[in-house]
Amino acid sequence: METTVISTQPVPLHPGLPFLGNTLAFLRNPLGTLHTLQQNHARMVHLRIGGRNQYLVLKPEDAKHVLQENNRNYGRSPAFEVLKIFLGNGLLTSDGDFWRRQRRLAQPAFHRQKLAALTQTMIAESADWIDELKGHNPKEPVNVSQAFMDVTMRIVCKTLFGSDTTGKLDGLSTALDTLNYLANKRMLSPLKFPYAWPTPNNLRSKRARMQVDTFIYGLIEQRRKASEERDDLLGMLLSAEDEETGEGMSDQQLRDECVTIFSAGHETTAVSMAWTIHLLTNHPDVLARLKAESHSVLGDARTPAPEVFRGLTYTLQVVQESLRLYPPAWIMSRKAFNDDHIGFYTIPAGDTALVCPYLLHRDPANWPDPGRFDPDRFAPGGPKDSLHPYAYLPFGGGPRLCIGNQFALMEMQILLALFVRQFDLKAVPHQRIFPKPLITLRPNQSIWVTLN
Repeated sequence: METTVISTQPVPLHPGLPFLGNTLAFLRNPLGTLHTLQQNHARMVHLRIGGRNQYLVLKPEDAKHVLQENNRNYGRSPAFEVLKIFLGNGLLTSDGDFWRRQRRLAQPAFHRQKLAALTQTMIAESADWIDELKGHNPKEPVNVSQAFMDVTMRIVCKTLFGSDTTGKLDGLSTALDTLNYLANKRMLSPLKFPYAWPTPNNLRSKRARMQVDTFIYGLIEQRRKASEERDDLLGMLLSAEDEETGEGMSDQQLRDECVTIFSAGHETTAVSMAWTIHLLTNHPDVLARLKAESHSVLGDARTPAPEVFRGLTYTLQVVQESLRLYPPAWIMSRKAFNDDHIGFYTIPAGDTALVCPYLLHRDPANWPDPGRFDPDRFAPGGPKDSLHPYAYLPFGGGPRLCIGNQFALMEMQILLALFVRQFDLKAVPHQRIFPKPLITLRPNQSIWVTLN
């Protein structure tokens, strides 16, 4: 009986410091370090970060192998343990059979026909937000980073919880923002005290989490006692049953999914919208074309019908190109359960594979002049259609593709079209904006524009 021998060679090791490896380089300038790796290595590079062996894959076909073709060999990396403290064991942080069951239960709530019922809520909340902005003094600049945080919070609360949250959002939003801030801080800190220790940040985190839990568990209890079914996302999750067992979600599972949906649907969309406005104010030709489409397709209606937004083809291209340049989920890490072979290279069991959408989206082999903002890359029949599917993955890929990707794309199109239809935008001079890679890829500072 013949034995198949897999020929392997060492993955090129990127030089680093004794004992520290590449840790300091990533702490000081993660995106610059990643660009250097892309320029100096062809397919894969071995890094030492935080005392762990990590293997950065640089080609779309290898990203597909890790995220899709051999996805069952990979689980969440140790980095996700930080998020699990704050988010619980929801779809973003869970693994294995538990994750697969949760995905089966949650998926129906995000089907296109279900999302269509939520689109009217997005439009109504966006229109109310536009009306409020109309009252702003046009001589005073607007912090669009905060403005989009506000409106995406309103949208996700109404679509997730419905009208039950009226007048109760401020405390929940503040607590979740606190948890997000502390998660970012803990993720970046080289020294992590155990969560059980009574450090100031741990105590602050526990108070914020208790506030979130009190609100969400109270809402779940209230909904379970009510007889009528609701069309918001919480109502859909409450009524979901596993096809194999007939069981629904426990209160703990519902809480974790609600917090995950709220955090992902709130912050990532707001950050992406801020980046989009930043790009548009620096590319007036694109902004003019976008504005013309919004007037042509939407007309003058305050709240256009949901089906009208399907005609916003160029708006979608602008959103897609913005997500190419600044993908919120800028890097993904996966821990290998068993040795995995990619070409002549091996990722050993227990080590981590890194997939970096930020790099894949800026690879000049696939995206000529990759730093240029050009929404026509995504025109029907355009350059994007001829690329490997994993050359562009702002929402991840494989079975763990973001469950809310269609929700986010629709929300961004609605917000963007209504916003540029109403206002003439101009950047505040002398802002030095660059990406700051935290858990999501945020701008280094708030983005300010004038609205007329």
